[in-house]
Amino acid sequence: MAKTIFNTSEKSNFILNMTEEQYSKLASRGLIAAMLLVPLFTIIPEVTDKASYAFSAGGLAVGGVICMILALIGMMKKYIGKGAVIPVIAMGALVLWGVISLINGYDLNISMYGYHNRGEGLLAILFYFGFFTTAAAVKRETAVKTLINGIVAVGILNSAVSLIQIFITNKHYQFVSVDDEAMAASGLSMSPVFLAMVLTLALAAALIGFVTSESKKRRILFICAAALFSFVIMFTYTIVGICGLVFSAAAAIAAVFALKAPKSRLVSVLAAAVSAVLAVVLVYAGAIGNITSYRTYDGRIAWWADAYMRASASGNFNSDIINIDDPVDVYTYMNEKTVDIIQKNPLTGTGPEQLAFPQVRKVNDLTEIEDIMTANDGIFDKDYNEYLYTAATRGIPSLIALVLALVPALLIGYKSMRKRKSAEAFTAFVLTLGGVLMFFISCSSIAYAPIFWAAAGTACAAVEKPEKKEAPEKSAKKNAKAEKEAAEKPAKKNTKAEKKA
Repeated sequence: MAKTIFNTSEKSNFILNMTEEQYSKLASRGLIAAMLLVPLFTIIPEVTDKASYAFSAGGLAVGGVICMILALIGMMKKYIGKGAVIPVIAMGALVLWGVISLINGYDLNISMYGYHNRGEGLLAILFYFGFFTTAAAVKRETAVKTLINGIVAVGILNSAVSLIQIFITNKHYQFVSVDDEAMAASGLSMSPVFLAMVLTLALAAALIGFVTSESKKRRILFICAAALFSFVIMFTYTIVGICGLVFSAAAAIAAVFALKAPKSRLVSVLAAAVSAVLAVVLVYAGAIGNITSYRTYDGRIAWWADAYMRASASGNFNSDIINIDDPVDVYTYMNEKTVDIIQKNPLTGTGPEQLAFPQVRKVNDLTEIEDIMTANDGIFDKDYNEYLYTAATRGIPSLIALVLALVPALLIGYKSMRKRKSAEAFTAFVLTLGGVLMFFISCSSIAYAPIFWAAAGTACAAVEKPEKKEAPEKSAKKNAKAEKEAAEKPAKKNTKAEKKA
């Protein structure tokens, strides 16, 4: 008899009686919903000025609650493998130390909910724990495949909106400076930098999926998606976008040799390269905005167009201190200032999403936090190195917890890839590796994090190796042989009996 709680009906206790197959299916769909909800909610502030980007955090909250419930079910059912225990505990420690950081932060509301146009406070970190744990409890290869399809779907949604921003209308990134009209794409990720991160994972998933898939329809969809992602990613005008394009192409080439896929399928890499070149050609042809040469605008996008103009989370850059058109100079300056902030408060940091607060020099009679931030030139709210940013805002213990979550996830993912030798295991490892590397030159956001933490959790999952199904012809021959042997046995017995007689 099926288990029940308090002698209630079997149907009302579906959680207790849920099978691994049912849970994996539900978990993959819940994670896809979580990944899609942030961009879908972002449509509202993109099309109207009546809503701020705090609205996007509502999508994260809905998806986060769904996955927290799924994570609890996964833990109750003991679906999390032994290997994933350490990274799951590390993610839990990341949340717990975030509470300590929150208490010691400058602003408790921002610590809890995040800056109103960012949304990455303690609640977001709690939801990331839910995404990671839910994915780590998945037990079926088909569920991982569904999740990968979902990642590609998020990329398609963002890219579709990006095409409108590139060719028709662009709310926040039409100009990357007072004079340069570049029509930079941000999709539904709120920043071109964050879009580049999202598309890097989506592109890697699409290219590997094309190389390894046996389904013709899936291959057609994935090669078209890969071409679209490559085209759009160039219009983020970021270093992380270009690095992501190279990384994804290298991953697809590695997949051909690692999984012994047909070399002819490397045509997908060629398609992606041609699309990227086409984007650059359009810029040089003067078809995009008023620019006629292609280059990256990392500093102007990250500091001026996003943090200062869109989010009102930082002051304008100080041209006497940094060369805003030199990405190396901009990122080096941010990293050095962030290290200084870490040294001042290494244990608990500034509080979640409050990197700009210790940099504020003047308040005057201003009362609104946005006015205070934008009035202080030279301050910034995001360091584009997630490891330094974590240490600065939530303390070095949080950085240690983050490393203890990511390094085991990579090791488990690598071992799982070697053991299972499946396209799904390979993709999960590659996406986790890509995310870990991108954190050195970029930072987390509510648009990107659900995708990354779902992929990292999947890399840790104790997925059962699917049984090899025999081809129909082999199976038929085997059955025919068995029937023939069964028919011959009585005949042989009769012959022996006659000889004895």
